[in-house]
Amino acid sequence: MAVDKNGKKLPKGVTQRADGLYMGRFEYHGEKFAVYDKSLKEVQKKLNDLRYEVEHGVYAKKQNLSLNAWFETWMLDYKKNVIKIGTYTIYENHYNYYIRRKLGNKKITDVRPEHIQRLYNELVSKDFATGSIKLISAMLNGCFKQAEKNGIITKNPVPLAAIPKGKAKKERKVFTVEEQELFLKYSKESYLHDFFILALMTGMRNGELRALQWRDIDFQKKIIYVNHTLVYIPDKGHFLDEPKTKTSKRQIPMIDKSYDLLKKRYDKATESNVIHINDERFVFCLHKGEPITRDRVTLEINKVLKSIEDDGISFDYVTCHCFRHTFATRCIENKMEPQVLKTILGHSSLSMTMDLYSHVLPNTKQEEMQKISNLF
Repeated sequence: MAVDKNGKKLPKGVTQRADGLYMGRFEYHGEKFAVYDKSLKEVQKKLNDLRYEVEHGVYAKKQNLSLNAWFETWMLDYKKNVIKIGTYTIYENHYNYYIRRKLGNKKITDVRPEHIQRLYNELVSKDFATGSIKLISAMLNGCFKQAEKNGIITKNPVPLAAIPKGKAKKERKVFTVEEQELFLKYSKESYLHDFFILALMTGMRNGELRALQWRDIDFQKKIIYVNHTLVYIPDKGHFLDEPKTKTSKRQIPMIDKSYDLLKKRYDKATESNVIHINDERFVFCLHKGEPITRDRVTLEINKVLKSIEDDGISFDYVTCHCFRHTFATRCIENKMEPQVLKTILGHSSLSMTMDLYSHVLPNTKQEEMQKISNLF
C-alpha cells in the first residue's frame, strides 16, 4: 500500500508524487485512467466519479462531446435562470453567428488556445469593435470554465488567448443646441415627436422609453420610474425585460416640460375611444396599443433627417442613442454634479459618467479654459 511523504498510508489506487500532487489511477477493460489534485479528499472524489462514468459509459460520451453540444447544455442548465432573457438571446445569437461553424463541431477537449486566437483575429479582420470581441470572449470563458469545473476538460483554454485591438469606437455624436432645436422643429409632424423630446429631457435609453408604461409615471411626485426595457426576440415577439444593469432601474425627476408633455398625452389617451387606458398601457405605442419597435424609431429619425436634407441643410446622421448623449452633455454644460448625473443615467460606475465629461462640446471647453486665464 502506498504512503504519502509523511509516511501515512494512502487509499488503494492513490499515490503522491514528488511534487506533492496526489494521483489516483485505475484500469478498466485494459485502459488506464488517472486523476490529479493537491487535495487527497478531492482526488478520491475525482477517482470515484471517473470510475462511475467509465463503468456506466458516461465517460465515452464526454470524450466525444462537441462544443456545440456543451454550449447548449451550459446555456440551458447554467445560464437560463441566471441571466436576463435579452442577454440569453444575445449569447445565443453571438454563438450561432460567430462560433458555431468555426469551432462548434470540434470536441470540446480538442479546442485549444490557438483556435480561439484565430477566431479573435478573424473578427478583427472583419472590423469588429473591441467591445464585441470582449463579449464573445466573456461568453466563451464562462462556457469553458464550467466545463473545467465539471471535469469535462482539464484546463480552460480561453484565458490563454489574447484579445487583439479591434476597431476603435466611433466618436459619440451629440447635438449642438442649434442642431437639437432644428431636429425638434422638423420632427413636429412625426408621431414620435414627444418620444424624441422626452429622450432629450430624461436621457432614457431607446428600449426604456419604448417600455415605459403609465404605471411607471407618478404625476403627484413628478417622478418617472425606469423599471423595464422592451426586448424583441424572433418567434417570441416583444416583452418587458429587466433594465440593462441593476443601476439602470432608477427614478428620474420630471422637469416641468416633461411633466406637461406626459400629462397632455395621458389626458388625450384617456379621452380617446380607441385607447382604453390602464396602468399597463405603453406611453408610446401604435394605434391599437401595440409596442413600438426599435426599427420604427430608426425609421422616424431617418425621415426627419431626410426632411432636413431636402431643405438643403447639412446634418450628420444620428441614432437614438444621440439623444441620451445630448441629454448628458446639456447636464454637464449646466454644471450638474457627476454623481447626480450617474444616478439619472443609470450608469453602473462613475467612470462611465466621467467619460462623458471628456466629450463635452468645444464651446464648453473654451469657456472652462477661460476660467484659468488669470493664472498666467
